[in-house]
Amino acid sequence: MAKTKRKYVCQACGSVSPRWQGQCSDCAEWNSLVEEAAPTVFSAKHDLSGGGQTIRFVPLDAPVPLPQRRPTGLAEFDRALGGGFVPGSAILMGGDPGIGKSTLLLQTCATVARSGGRVVYISGEEAAGQVRLRAERLGLSDAPVSLAATTSVRDILTTLGDMEPPALLIIDSIQTMHSDQIEGAPGTVSQVRGCALELIRYAKRNGVAMVLVGHVTKDGNIAGPRVLEHMVDVVMSFEGERSHQYRILRALKNRFGAVDEIGVFSMEGAGLVEVTNPSMLFLSGRDEPLAGSAVFPALEGTRPVLVEIQALIVRLQSGATPRRAVVGWDNGRMAMLLAVLEARCGLTFSSAEVYLNVAGGYRLTDPAADLAVAAALVSALSERALPAQSVWFGEVSLAGEIRPVAHAPLRLRESVKLGFDRAFGPGSVAEKGEKVAGARFHPMRQLPNLVDHVVGSQ
Repeated sequence: MAKTKRKYVCQACGSVSPRWQGQCSDCAEWNSLVEEAAPTVFSAKHDLSGGGQTIRFVPLDAPVPLPQRRPTGLAEFDRALGGGFVPGSAILMGGDPGIGKSTLLLQTCATVARSGGRVVYISGEEAAGQVRLRAERLGLSDAPVSLAATTSVRDILTTLGDMEPPALLIIDSIQTMHSDQIEGAPGTVSQVRGCALELIRYAKRNGVAMVLVGHVTKDGNIAGPRVLEHMVDVVMSFEGERSHQYRILRALKNRFGAVDEIGVFSMEGAGLVEVTNPSMLFLSGRDEPLAGSAVFPALEGTRPVLVEIQALIVRLQSGATPRRAVVGWDNGRMAMLLAVLEARCGLTFSSAEVYLNVAGGYRLTDPAADLAVAAALVSALSERALPAQSVWFGEVSLAGEIRPVAHAPLRLRESVKLGFDRAFGPGSVAEKGEKVAGARFHPMRQLPNLVDHVVGSQ
């Protein structure tokens, strides 16, 4: 009798090892390898070339009807999705614990149910009574939502098969689901992959819009196998700091709409409230310009958002190693920008502590923030405020050049709408004629031009 082969699968990254070891060799996680049953090995006598059903091919130019989206009832949620739920789509939503995922989905379920859509909410983490208490606190207890608390995928699919397919199905969360056809505890790679596959198959076959809530790791990635993100149609991330009231719903993958669209919410006592003008949320109220403060028109998808970048320079008297602290921006990018300012502009930051903060807890990933960060640093170092009602945008190269960025007119229009009438950016904006009425644009081609402007402004 042949000896059964064993395999050990990492629960963090999904890599397979022939033997158990304390640390995964691929992702370096400790105690993450779990033994799973080896797959059945087919011999050459198993021929799969016959006995199946013949598939039908269609040409690329075949007419395809556009999907009829169902609005969620929350404009910010619809923006992030690209217009609403698509029937038969699978959506994976991740976020830190306690950030408000269940609250957002419960509010969405209530609005869809009140508009006439059948909604099923399956909770695997909380009892039905806990969900009802949250609904009562949010004023949603009168919504006709079908609620159940279970973790068995067999029971869920059997129950859904005996009823009319709902318009919206919520599974909270996929890591708690369990299938009796798969070995392993809930949350393992095989269980998460198998349960998600069965639920997605049901949603596709019956035209049900389904949302799977996913746990996240300490690094912010969705827990479980990476293939889970490939199986679904939309991957969304619900972000925010617990110390701040705002929440951002970001689309990381969307087969039915644009990627990197965001929806902004504010956590209030009655639940999540939509923020129609997020720029005012990230701009602190200032009566007069302050040194070390610059406003940057960030772009999230098709939505421009004005955020305030704050810098503080503390000169050291002793020979202690200076600190570099960054909140809301990439630490490595700030180190690169400091090096460019020292090498190309002759400024000295090596003997001073540098602190950088993006107001409101916002996290910047747009490379166009380089010029705004540089302006805040130069302003803090020289202790001179930047011009009032001005915005800064542009990418800085290692040679000290101000490189062009995308969608400059969109950034300028949002700035003018909020009362910022001066803009500093790449010279290519003026060359292409991308100026916007109401905004005085000052082109900059080299980083030393920024230093000369700030230092010589007073």
